[in-house]
Parts: sequence; structure tokens; C-alpha cells
Amino acid sequence: MDPKVIEKLIDQGRDSYEARLAAGQARLKAGDLDRAIDHLQKATAHKPEQTMAWQELGKARNESGDADGARAAWERGLKAAGANGDKQAEKVITVWLRRLDRRDD
Repeated sequence: MDPKVIEKLIDQGRDSYEARLAAGQARLKAGDLDRAIDHLQKATAHKPEQTMAWQELGKARNESGDADGARAAWERGLKAAGANGDKQAEKVITVWLRRLDRRDD
């Protein structure tokens, strides 16, 4: 989806976790990392217990070269996944964290 359409809805007062997540994902896909990070941070503020925004925020930070920020987002997402019983998200995030660890070695 076109991120501008989603951002227009947000600007019109339809700001929500879902809107921010969608805008962040669209910006991430388009390679606009700064705006993706901004949207995804706001999504995590709306619903910190949801794992998807944490996963995407970690991806965006990692792609922007911020390994520490990626690690922080993924670790927070891992906690949320554990609290929600989201085993699949736990597995995915654990893989990404291991990749960061290997890169740091």
C-alpha cells in the first residue's frame, strides 16, 4: 500500500497501532528507513504488547546500521512474545538476535 495514503489517514486523526504499523511497513519496504522507524516507534507506543511492530522496528533499525537499536527492539519484542505466548515470534526474533551476535563476533 502507498504509505502516503496511510499517513493521510493518520493526519486526519485516524492514528492507531494498525495505521502506524502499516505506514512503517510500507516505508520500510520503500527504503525510507527514518520515516519507517518513526512510524514503528509510534506503533510500539500505541500497543507495546504487540510483537509485530517490535519486529519491524528491529528490521528498520538494523537496515539503517543501528545494531544496538535493532537489538533493543527485538529484545523488547521477545519479551512481548513471551508474555503473549507467541512462540512463532519468539523463534523468529531469536534467529535475528543470533545473527546480530554472529556479526558482532
